[in-house]
This record gives sequence, structure tokens and C-alpha cells, in this order.
Amino acid sequence: MRNIIKFFVQHHIVGDLLMLAIIVSGLVGMSSLRSNFFPEVDSKIVVIQTVYPGASPEEIEEGIVAKIEENLQGINNIDLVTSTCTENFGSIVVEVKNSKKTDQALQDVKNAVDRIASFPAGMEPPIIFKKEAENIAIIFAVTGVDDLHLLKSTAREIERGLRSYDGISQIYLSGFPDEEIEIAVREDKLDELGISIAQVAQAVRNTNIETTGGRIKTDTEELLVRGRFKVYSADKFQNIVIRADKDGRIIRLSDLAEVKNRWSDTDPSRNWFNGEPSVSITVNSLNSESILDVTEYVRAYIKAFNERGGELKLDVIRDQSVVLNQRIDLLLNNGIIGFLLVLLFLALFLNLRLAFWVALAIPVSFAGMFMFADMAGITINVVSLFGMILVIGILVDDGIVIAENIYRKYEKGFSRMEATIEGTLEVLPAVFSAIITTIIAFSAFFYIEGKLGDIFQDMATVIIITLIFSLIEGAFILPAHVGNSKALRSGFKPSKLEVTMSKFLNSFRDALYAPVLKYTLRRPWISFSIIVAIFLITVPGLIGGGFVKTTFFPFIEGDFVTINLTMQAGTREGITLEELNKIEVAVQEVNEELSAQRTDGLKTIIAIDKKVGPSTHSGSLNIQLLDGERRGVLSTEVSSRIREKVGVVYGAENLSFAAFSPFGRAVSVSLLGNDLETLEAATQELKAEMNKRDELKDVTDSNQAGLHEISVTLLPRAYQLGFNEQELLAQIRQAFYGFEVQRLQKGRDEVRVWVRLDERDRSSIGSLENFRLRTVTGDRVPFTEVCEINVERGITAINRIYGQREVQVSADLSGPKASATDIIAELKTDIVPSILAKYPSVRASYEGQNREVNKSQKSISKVMPLIFALMFFVIVLTFRSPLQGIAVFGLIPFGLVGISIGHWLLDAQISLFSVLGMLALIGILVNDALVFVAAYNSYLKEGMTVHEAIWESGMSRFRPIILTSVTTVAGLAPLMLNKSFQAQFLIPMAISVAFGLLFVTIIILILLPIFLQWINPLHRGWIWVKNGKLLSVREAEPAVREQVVAREINQETSGKS
Repeated sequence: MRNIIKFFVQHHIVGDLLMLAIIVSGLVGMSSLRSNFFPEVDSKIVVIQTVYPGASPEEIEEGIVAKIEENLQGINNIDLVTSTCTENFGSIVVEVKNSKKTDQALQDVKNAVDRIASFPAGMEPPIIFKKEAENIAIIFAVTGVDDLHLLKSTAREIERGLRSYDGISQIYLSGFPDEEIEIAVREDKLDELGISIAQVAQAVRNTNIETTGGRIKTDTEELLVRGRFKVYSADKFQNIVIRADKDGRIIRLSDLAEVKNRWSDTDPSRNWFNGEPSVSITVNSLNSESILDVTEYVRAYIKAFNERGGELKLDVIRDQSVVLNQRIDLLLNNGIIGFLLVLLFLALFLNLRLAFWVALAIPVSFAGMFMFADMAGITINVVSLFGMILVIGILVDDGIVIAENIYRKYEKGFSRMEATIEGTLEVLPAVFSAIITTIIAFSAFFYIEGKLGDIFQDMATVIIITLIFSLIEGAFILPAHVGNSKALRSGFKPSKLEVTMSKFLNSFRDALYAPVLKYTLRRPWISFSIIVAIFLITVPGLIGGGFVKTTFFPFIEGDFVTINLTMQAGTREGITLEELNKIEVAVQEVNEELSAQRTDGLKTIIAIDKKVGPSTHSGSLNIQLLDGERRGVLSTEVSSRIREKVGVVYGAENLSFAAFSPFGRAVSVSLLGNDLETLEAATQELKAEMNKRDELKDVTDSNQAGLHEISVTLLPRAYQLGFNEQELLAQIRQAFYGFEVQRLQKGRDEVRVWVRLDERDRSSIGSLENFRLRTVTGDRVPFTEVCEINVERGITAINRIYGQREVQVSADLSGPKASATDIIAELKTDIVPSILAKYPSVRASYEGQNREVNKSQKSISKVMPLIFALMFFVIVLTFRSPLQGIAVFGLIPFGLVGISIGHWLLDAQISLFSVLGMLALIGILVNDALVFVAAYNSYLKEGMTVHEAIWESGMSRFRPIILTSVTTVAGLAPLMLNKSFQAQFLIPMAISVAFGLLFVTIIILILLPIFLQWINPLHRGWIWVKNGKLLSVREAEPAVREQVVAREINQETSGKS
């Protein structure tokens, strides 16, 4: 290593070329990086979809879903299985533990489903697929006319135009139902002509065909016989012959039915944008696509479309690139300010020329990271950018230590070359160990499970690669630059500023730190007791006393508020739309109130996207807010005012005003059991208790009362006439639901052809009672002659989790300051147990954010012992002293003091993001402590006593330790103190690192000397137990013993020679 460093110092052009190569390669690598809002995460979801026409939710559950769930048991890597059973349809969602094993899990799930041989007859083959990760890039609306057909056809043209762009793969249209051709027959005509619905359907199916009739081979050519009878529009169905008599009478479809093109009778989907009918176009970006490139192209397309003029226009509903660009700009600006602050502090407290060469590690290290970022799957996103900000201050730590030590050697009289080589080699082991331990600390992020781990792995990758290149730069390039700097030339005179700042720092050290260190070495127990008292007052006092609140995840501010409305099942779409319109009026009133308070003339709410669907009783309002940088009011405040303005919506089963969170709803309790009545009773009690809490809002549940069902029972007369249950219900279904004749492909759309009674003949219960059934002999009998009916509530859907029926009660926090952990603790200890005591067959499971937290906490608790063991191993390997490693690790708990004080001062909640910040703090803490211990061992080898070595270590390492801490804090300070809404969710992590490091710096300079003093008797005692020798205080230290052994080996070697 000595020769390598000497080579770089003597031939500094080699270091310059290496630095230039890294920077150029980094610029090339950076140009190829994609941009996303959050890091790219591979899908963990496998979906099983089943269709069983005519089946009730209970039949779907018992005959299909329960069997699949049973067969999925025992498959490796499955984390959770949830399912939903509705009429005709069942869906099972399988969540995989490790995203890298999703493809294998997909195959295992397919094999498990294929082994089931007892699915009910009539069930369609199950569809099993991996749900790919999708990121919404941009949503825009086609508006301008009331004609939904024109809006849809225009949207299809736009879709084809956008798909021509190579970077767009996924486009979805919404706001219109499926198209269908309805053959609406009149019941009186059927009776008059003696024709059944099934006969009409069969006649249409037999006529509307296109097929080949074989080939004719002549001597000269081959001819294909083809019949082209298929038509695709309602008007061309009119002439289809239903029946022809022997006497020449022809009955055509137009004689007994009205054929029309229409929207699906079972799909109420409609969209309105700012009150105008619209069709929405959603463009997603895949992991392989850049959201910024996608949105840039789409916005250019929208601009060109609108510039053409005409009655149709395109309006952007949601553009994720706006928030992404704002957060990128915010983080970049804070990063640049942090970088400049680091430069400033380096220049103030270090020689100006040395400061420049030390600071050069930042661009070189980042360039090295960009070289490998694309290969490592890194994108430009808010988390990776935060990682860059976090590492800015850390990058210069090793450079400060190396440069400062070289300069110190030069001041002691070493030559320029000797000072560079000896100064570098003296601290290089500690610097290497410090970076390795920091890398080990951040590697813990790769083992954190759940969405938290998925998101923050990018940050860890960025920091680790950057630190590796900082080590390369610090070991080879920096010594060459410092060794050839004018600061190490004879006759060099520092500037007045440098002299002034050096005197200031030395005066600060001598006036404040030196007396404290002297007292600490004389009265270690008193100093230790004071520090422990501070720990007890701040950590248990502030957190345990409730002065610092805790929560699961920090609130992530967004520019959208979504209002979801669910009416009672069976509510017609017109009534649902009417209620949504009332809510929209309230939203507009709130907008006027908020906008009136502004001085810039801007609207707080800039767009409202209204939807009805997917069922007739459900709908939503997606409210687009002015961007957070200009809005000046939290989205939670906007939603609260809207909620207050809306008031009670009569007939609504669920109404929520929510902002999106990637971690799920803050409070979510799943009640499990098999008796729906008991579950419903427990659900209502739990909802009532949760609604009493001011910290919660929008308490909803997943158990919705079903449609009113007309239960049909056969009378004895039905059997006498030859009816059975299947035959009778088949006739009713054909008449009132419809008989699907065929499916026609029209462009991108699949159009179904239905035969059913005209709506006038199926608009009331009386229509059913007056319906005439056809017997096996062809006679017609009234429905009431063979059946009786009973009206009762049915089941809309059955949700399942962990193999049991589930009703989920969930809620959002009322504001960013509400504590999810306090609410969950109260639910677990007081509320839920008292409810479950009344319903022994019901049990509770805590889902949502609580489940994500448990996954992350469990994985952290598993991996941290290994992380600590590896860090301890590196420290012991560096100093060859387990006790010195224990002394360094004894500092870690005291980082909580700074974390608690920081969250208290800035009025921030401690969340899992704060915990991640503490993991990062551990690596930085060990980094600084190693520098102190390395100096201590070096002074011992120079012949100092233990007391003298501790004193000199404190005095000589004061400046680099203070400077490394100050630069790290300076790099984070702009973000930590930022009041922007966009930065709030990252601030808890920055607080943990910055404030934790500020206090830990004091701890290192005061508590570490105490620990080093205390472990000396342990060293002496161990040697006495092991060898029977009682060494002196100095001789018992591992560094001295190692020096003695090395001297003895050298003497033996020279004696033999």
C-alpha cells in the first residue's frame, strides 16, 4: 500500500486521469437513468380470477375460493392470501414475500389450482397471472361534447396515436360502459307468435355467421367457398328471419323486437370532468419506462391536439411528473445548498486548498455511483435523491481525517512526501474500517421486509456505491492532490481567514472542551452519571411522557383528495349521481372560500373528476389541488373543510375523504369469523367506538348490505307441469337478465349481443309476477301459478383473509399530528378485547399500516444482530481489541438522546422513517469513534501513558471529529429545516441523523475517553488471568502489546540473519 500511495503522489497525473475517467463515465451513466416517483419495485402479487355464471357469493366461496385457498397452503414464499366472492365472480390475491420469487410462486399457484378436480360444472377456466407493477404517469380527459360515442371514438384514436410512441406500453380508457346490441322483445309479441326467447336467440346465432364452405379445385385455380352473413350493427339485425311457415309467412326479428345499439345494461360507468361528460385516458409507465419521458410526450400530444381547435379538447386530470419534478427540484436545491454549506465549513475550519481537494470527493464519488446505478436498478426518484443528500456530508469524513492528518504530520516537520505517505497510512486502517462499518450499517436496508424495505433499498444502494468510490478517492487520489498542494510547500502562508478560524477552533477547544475532558478523566463516574441522567430525561421522558408522539409512517403530502361514496346496494345510478353532484357543489363552495383567502388569484382546487361506477351504488370525486409549493394549505385541511361542508349523506353506507398512502390506511382492523351476523354486530360496535375518537376520520367497513333479492320458490303445480328449478330459473334469467347470443369484435371492443325482454316488461316486481312461463308442451302459464316470491336482503360480497370470512374496519388519521401507534395500542388493549368478549367466535387481526410495520420491525430485529456482529468483527479486526469494540458500541444507545430532542424541537413524530435514520446514524457514529480510537492507539505506540494518549486523542481529534459531524449536519440542514409540504415525509429521517449526530459527537469526545479509561483494568486483568503477569497500565493495552510482539519478531529475525 505504501508503494501504491507513493506512486500516486509522485505521478499525480495518474490520479487526475483516474478521476477524469470516473467523472466522464459517471456523466454517461447518469444520462441513461430513468425517472420515477418512487423506486422501481417488482410485483409481489399473483391474482386468480374465476367466473361462475349465475352463482351467488356463497356458491363462489364454497365451491371455488375455499378450495383454492386450501390448496395454496404449504406453498413456499406466500405471505398473505385474500379473496373476494361476488355474484358470478371470485378473485384471490396472493401476496409473495420476496419479489424476486414471484415468477416461481406464480407457477406454484398454477400447479396448485390445476390439481383441483372438483370445481363446479359450468365454471369458466380460472385465469392466473402476475399483476405487473404499474405507475400512473398521467391521466387526461376528453371533453367538449355530450355524445359519449364520439368521446369514446376520439379516445380510441388518441390511444392509437399514443401507442405509436416507443416509450408508452400501457393505456387504459374509462368513463363509458361496454357496448352491446340489445334485442328487446315484447312479451305480448312472443305470446302472440308462440316464440320463446331461446328460439329468438338460436335463430340469431344461426344466421349471423361468417364461415367457409370448403374449397373447389379447378384445373387452373383453387377457389374458396365462403358465406358472409355476419353483421355488426343493430339496424342490420332487423331482417334476420326468426321463423318461416309453410304457407309463406315470414317472421323477422323486427316483427317482435326492437334492436338497438346501446351501452351495457349492467355497467353504469360514467365520467365528468369539471361538470362536463368525459372519457378518461390513463397512461401508465412500466418499470422499464421513464415517467418524465412519458408525460413529456403526452403533454406535447395534448398541446398539439388542442391547438387544432374543434369542439373536442383534452384536459389533464393528474400528472405525476409535476409532483415528481417538484420533489426532485426540492431535493436537488437542498442538496446543492447542503453541498455549498459543506464547502463553507471545510474552507472555514480547514486549510482552503485542502478543503477544495477534500470536497472534490463529492462529485467524484457521485460520478462513480452513476457509473453503476443503471446496472443496480437505480432510478432518479425521491428516495435515491434523499440518499444522495444524506451521503454528502459523510463523503468528506474520510477525506477530512486523511487530509488533516497529512497536514498535521507536515506541521510536525515531516517532509512533503513523508507527511503524505505516513499521514495516509496512519489513519487508513481506521478510515477503511469506518467506511466498511458504515456500508454494513446501510446494508441492513436490503433485509427490511414490506413496502418500507422495497422503497428504501434504493437509498442504501446509492449510499453504499458512493462510499466505495469515496474510499478509492480518499486512499489514492486525495493523497496525490494533498501531497502536491501548495499548502505543503515551504514558505506557504495561510490566509488571515484561515488563521482566524484556526485560532477560533483552537480557542473553542481549549476554553470549553479541554476543561471538560480534564474533569472527565479525573471524575469519570460523575461525568458518566450526568450523561446517563440526560439519557433518562430525554429518551424515556420525552417519548414515554408523550412530549414526542410516535406513529407508523409519516404523512406524505399529495396534490389530490379522493372522495369515495358508497350508497346502499341496489341504489340506481341516477340517485348516486345526484348525491355526487351535491358533494361537488360543496367542493366548489370550499374552493371559493379558500381561493378568497389567497392574494395571487389562483384557485386552490383546480379540477374535479367525477365518476359513477363500477356499480350503480358507488362513485367518487377525484379533486386535483394546486401544487403543494404554491397551495399553502395541507390536503388534510382541504378534505376536512369539504367533509364539514358536505355533512351527512343520507343513504350512504360509506363516505370517505382520503389522500393516497403507499402504506395503506393508518388504522385497519379485520374481524374474522364464519357467521356473518355475528361479524356484522361486532363491526357496528367497533365502528361506533372508533367514531368516538377525534384522532380518526372516515371510519368505514368492507361489509355492505346486499341487494334486495326476490327469492323464488316453486309450488307443487310447477312440478306437475314438468318444471324443475333449473328450467324455470333459466327462463326467468333469459327474460330479465338476458340471453347472450354471441360476441362481435368491433375494432378494440368486444360487443355482446343480448336477447331479453324489453325494459317496459321488466321494470317492476309486477312484471315478474305477470310473466308467462313456457311449459314443456309449449303452453304459457302465469308465473304466480307455479311460483311464489319473498323479498329479502342478499349478500353483495364475501371477503376472506387467512381462510376465514373477514369484515375490515378502517380509518384515516384526522391530521398529520395524530398518532397511529397510540390509537392501535388503545384498540389492542381496551376496545377490541371488550368487543371480542361478547362475540367469542370472532377474532381480530390488525392490517393496513400496522401489518406493514410488524413486517418491517420483525425483519429489522432479525437482521440487526448480524449487522452489529459484522460491525463488531471489523472493529476488532482493526484494533485487535474486543473491549475497544465494546467501548465503541457502548456509544450507540446515546444517539437516541439527539433523536428525541430533535423530534421534540421540530415538533415531528417518531416513525419508522426515524428508525431508518437511526440505522444510518449508527454507521456514522462508529465512523467518528474509530478515528478517536485509532489516534489513541497511535499515541500509545509513540510512548505516551494511557492518560496522556486519551488526552492527546481528544485534543488532536477534536477538529476532524467536529468537522465531520458539522459537514454531515450541514448537508442535511436545508432539508431538515425545509417547510415545504413535499419534504415533510423525509424530514424524520434527516432529524434522526442530524440531531443524533450532534449529540453523539459530544458523546464521542466525552464518553469514549471514559470507556477507554475503564477498559484498561479489564485488559490488565485478562492478561493476569491468561498469563499470570500483571502488566503496567500502558503495557496492558493491545496496541502496545502488539508493538512489543512486532519488535520481538524483528529482533529474532535480525538475530537469525
